[in-house]
Amino acid sequence: MVYVITILLIPFVLKYLWTVINIWHIGKIDKEEKGITRRANYLISSVAESSPEPLINIMPNFIDSQFQGEWALYSCSMTAFALANIGILYNKKDTMMKHISSLIDIVLSPQIRRYDKVRWGEDPLDSLDGNNSHISYLSHLAWMIGKYKQIGGDLRYDNLYHSVCATMNRRIIQSSCLNVPTYPGENIYIPDMLVAIVALSDYAQLNNGMYKTTVDKWVYHAKTKWIDKSTGLLVSFLSEVGYPIQGVKGSYSALNCYYLSLIDYDFAQEQYSLLKSNFKKSFPLKGIKEYCDKTSWYNWDIDAGPVIMNMSPSGTTFTIGCATSCNDLKFRKQLLTTAEIIGHTITWNKKSHYLLSRYFLVGEAIALAMRTTTPDAKGQILF
Repeated sequence: MVYVITILLIPFVLKYLWTVINIWHIGKIDKEEKGITRRANYLISSVAESSPEPLINIMPNFIDSQFQGEWALYSCSMTAFALANIGILYNKKDTMMKHISSLIDIVLSPQIRRYDKVRWGEDPLDSLDGNNSHISYLSHLAWMIGKYKQIGGDLRYDNLYHSVCATMNRRIIQSSCLNVPTYPGENIYIPDMLVAIVALSDYAQLNNGMYKTTVDKWVYHAKTKWIDKSTGLLVSFLSEVGYPIQGVKGSYSALNCYYLSLIDYDFAQEQYSLLKSNFKKSFPLKGIKEYCDKTSWYNWDIDAGPVIMNMSPSGTTFTIGCATSCNDLKFRKQLLTTAEIIGHTITWNKKSHYLLSRYFLVGEAIALAMRTTTPDAKGQILF
C-alpha cells in the first residue's frame, strides 16, 4: 500500500516542483525577462514567421471558418502587442519592430480578411468609403499599426493607418449610439468596440489629439449609460440600437477592464475592483468565474473556452493584464500560478510555451500580452 501511494503521489510531486520552478521568478521585471523572452521567441516563430493560410489552418478545426479567421487575427494582434511591450520593457524596440511589421503584413493578407468579408459581403479594406462596420478587423489592424508607430516604426503604413482610423471614427460618430456591430444582425459586443476606442486613443497620442473627442465621449457614455445594474460593471452587450443588455460575463468583463486600463486608468481601477468582487474565484484555483449568478460545472463557450467548475480560461487570462495594469502583483502571481498549473510550460531551444498552445495558440499570445502590459496611464513601469 505504501508503494502504491508513493507511485500515485509521484506525478503530483513532480507537477508541484515544476510549477514552483516556473513561477519563482514572477514579480520582478529583471527576473521575468528570460521567461518572457523565450515565450516571445515561440510566438515569433509560430505566428510572426508564419504565413496567412498555414496560420489559419493551425487554428482548432472544431471551430468554424469565421472563428478560425478571428483567432488567427487575434493571435497576430496580441503577439504584436506583446512584442511592443517587450520592446519597451527590455529596450528591444528595433528588434521587435520588424516582427510587428511581419504580423501586420499577415493581417493585411486576403486570407485573414476573408472571415470579415464573408460576414459583411464586402472586403473591409476595399470598402473604407462605405458605411458597414467591419469593426472587428479594422480595429485590430489599427491597434497593431499604432503599436508599430509607438515603438518607432517607419512611415510604411501611415496612409493606411490614417484611412482606417478616419473610417472607424466616422462610422462610430455617425451611428445612433456611438457603437457599431461586429457583424450584421447581431448585438453590439462591447469588448470589440473597445479595441476600436483603444486604437483611436493611440492614434490621438500620435497625432496631436485627433479623435480624442470621440474616445472621451465614448468613455463618458460607458460610465453613465452602459453600466450593469447588478454588478456595476460595464455591460458585455448592447442591442443593435444601443440599449444596454443587463448581465455580464467574466471573460468580457475582464477584457473590458483591461482595455479600459489603456485609456482611462481611474475608471479601469474601479472596474477591476468590481471584477474581483463579483467574479474572483479561489477554489480549487485562483481565477475568474465566467458567470457570477450561477454555477456551471461544464460548458463550452467560444469566447471563454471550456468553462469547468465555473472557471473562465479567457477571463482568468485577461485578468492577468488587469492585475498588471492596476499593480496588483499578488493576484497577478496567483493567476500566473493557475496558468502554469493548467497550461504547463514547455521549454526547448530557447523557446517556451504552455502545452495547451498547441491547440490554442491565441491563448498563448493573449497570455504574453497581458503579462507584459507596460506603462499605465500615469507613465509608471509596473511589476
